Amino acid sequence: MSTINPLMASHHKHCDQLFADAEHAASENDWNACKLLLERFTAAMDAHFRAEEELLFPAFEQITDTRGGPTEVMRGEHAQMRELFASLTAAVAAASDADFFGASDTLAVFMEQHNRKEEGILYPMCDDRITDREQLAERLHRLVGASA
Repeated sequence: MSTINPLMASHHKHCDQLFADAEHAASENDWNACKLLLERFTAAMDAHFRAEEELLFPAFEQITDTRGGPTEVMRGEHAQMRELFASLTAAVAAASDADFFGASDTLAVFMEQHNRKEEGILYPMCDDRITDREQLAERLHRLVGASA
């Protein structure tokens, strides 16, 4: 039974929409709205990353007896995305559309590739291997559901 993939993929879509909303506000030069939307987006992404880094990845690593591998790659990509979030925040503070859209274009491509790897590879592996996935999914939902 698949429980982790649909939950986390759904949250990816939620985060993607928040990001699109912030980009739209920036395209309208509505920097106040963009700031608020970007804050909602980064809060949702932080909840998502915490759910993975504190719950999902350790459970996967324990069941597979693997330290590193795909979870290490995902953690590294999370760190890179956090840097892009900081660049977006600085661009909004400066009301710089060039800086904002430079960082947002990079982030959009990065997130698409990252989500594809998680949804196509890592989450299905978690659903296949983690035996208490329903309980884990409930705990994940408590973290990501709060940001939805």
